Amino acid sequence: MTGPDNWQKSSFSGGGDGNNCLELASTPAPATTLHLRESDTPTTVLTTTPTALAHLLAGIRAHAVPAQA
Repeated sequence: MTGPDNWQKSSFSGGGDGNNCLELASTPAPATTLHLRESDTPTTVLTTTPTALAHLLAGIRAHAVPAQA
């Protein structure tokens, strides 16, 4: 299986060519899948759905998910 080729950096990554950023890519329907990776370890990819990611982000915003140090 080949991975997506449409990786986009997070807008929170800042400018420049730094390797300290989150990248996201998607695969099309029928079942949209999201792929997440850190730019400094691009071979490690997490795969999820838009709904699951939205729930995680909502929990983070509501401080329901503790921050890691």
